[in-house]
Amino acid sequence: MHSFDVFHHYERKHWRLADVPWHEVRKDLVRPEYVTMAKSAVMGEANSIAAQHGFLNEFDDYDFSAFVAIWGYEELQHHFAFRTWLNAVGAEVKPAAVEAMREPYDPGSTPCATLATNIISELTVNHIYRAVAAWVEEPVLRGIMSSASIDEAGHAREFLHFARKRLEAHPEELPSVLETLHVYTGEQRIKHPVGVFKSELVALKDHETIDTAFEMFLEQVATTGELEKLQDNIRRAFASLTGMDVSSNARVRRRLAEALAA
Repeated sequence: MHSFDVFHHYERKHWRLADVPWHEVRKDLVRPEYVTMAKSAVMGEANSIAAQHGFLNEFDDYDFSAFVAIWGYEELQHHFAFRTWLNAVGAEVKPAAVEAMREPYDPGSTPCATLATNIISELTVNHIYRAVAAWVEEPVLRGIMSSASIDEAGHAREFLHFARKRLEAHPEELPSVLETLHVYTGEQRIKHPVGVFKSELVALKDHETIDTAFEMFLEQVATTGELEKLQDNIRRAFASLTGMDVSSNARVRRRLAEALAA
C-alpha cells in the first residue's frame, strides 16, 4: 500500500511547530508585505478541511484515502504555522474568513481531473513558497515558507502517483486531465483552485485571499519569466503523467482535441 510507505517517509522528515524557534521572530524585520503573504497563505491552507471532505466523498480507494489523511495533517500544520507567526508579530486573521473555507468543493468532472487539479495546486504553492522564502528577511517566516515548500513538493509527487494509477485504470478520463491543465495554464496569470472556486465568498470581502499573495508575488517577488517557469514545471509534470508533449498551450489544445476525437 503506497500510503504505508508515504507515512513512514513523512514520519522521518516531518517538522513540528514545537521545533520552530518562535522566540527568534524578528519583529524589526517584519514588513507589511510579509504579513499580507502570511495571511494569504493561511487562507489558502485553510481549505485542506474542505478538500479532505471532497476527496473522501469522491474516492472509495482506501490507499488514497489514507494518503489524504496524512496530507490533510500537513496542510493543517501549514495553516497553524502561519497563524502562529502572525500572532507572534501582532497580526490576526478574521475567524469568519477562515470559517468560510469549510464549504466543500464540488467534485471534479472526473476523479482524475480532481487529482490533476491538486497536482497543479501543490506545484504552484511549492514554487511560490520557495521563492518567497528567498525573498523575506524575517528568519522564522523564511523557515516556515521553506519547510512548507518542501512539503508541497512531496504532496505533488504523491498526487502524481495516484493520478497515474487512476489514469491507467480509467484511460477515458484523459480528456478531463488535459482540460484541467489548459484551464490552469492557458492564461498569463497564476490560477489556483482556492481562487477559482472560493474567491467570491462574501466572508472574504476586504480580506486577504490566496489571490492576494499571487498578485503580490508577481509584482514584488517574481523575477523575469517566473510565471513561464512555473507553468513549464506544471506542464512537465503532466507530460510525465500522460506521456504526451504538452509543452505549450497550443500543444495542450491539440492533445485535448485528439483525446476527445479518439
